[in-house]
Amino acid sequence: MKSKTKKKDNTKNNNIIISRIINAPPRKVFDVWTKPKHIKHWWGPEHFTAPIIKVDLRKGGKYLYCMQGPDGKKYWSGGKFIEVEIPKRVVVLDYFADEKGNKIDPAKVFGADIKIPKESIVTVTFDDYKGKTKLTILYSPKTLAEKKALIKVQMVEGWNTSLDKLVVCIKNS
Repeated sequence: MKSKTKKKDNTKNNNIIISRIINAPPRKVFDVWTKPKHIKHWWGPEHFTAPIIKVDLRKGGKYLYCMQGPDGKKYWSGGKFIEVEIPKRVVVLDYFADEKGNKIDPAKVFGADIKIPKESIVTVTFDDYKGKTKLTILYSPKTLAEKKALIKVQMVEGWNTSLDKLVVCIKNS
């Protein structure tokens, strides 16, 4: 399956929107997005791995992801599914976590002065677009300071390299 993507990054108000057209139907993109056997291959920025992925895909279910940097340092994120509409959308409460899934202060990960939100509502949609999928990731930070902090830690760039890996994973699955 040949896969072409079109990248688009946009920021409006405090929202951060990351969008990509993926040459695969929404159901396939949704499956690769939500199933641990696939997530392990694409989660995390370029040169990162994802050795541990746990997903309970249902409203109220939790997830715990570990991404590991090239230096061996592990970064944990956890969350809870607020909405799951297969194969159209997921809404999660996302946060930095320890290896047990407990919330941790992102300042401990990135430094005391940074104002990364302690938790974020993240909406991911999988819309049919001419036989392909328009994947959209929406973060809605509460303040401009939170938005700037997320941009400062290169969240958009990290997501785009993760989405590059996602496209390869879809092509190989």
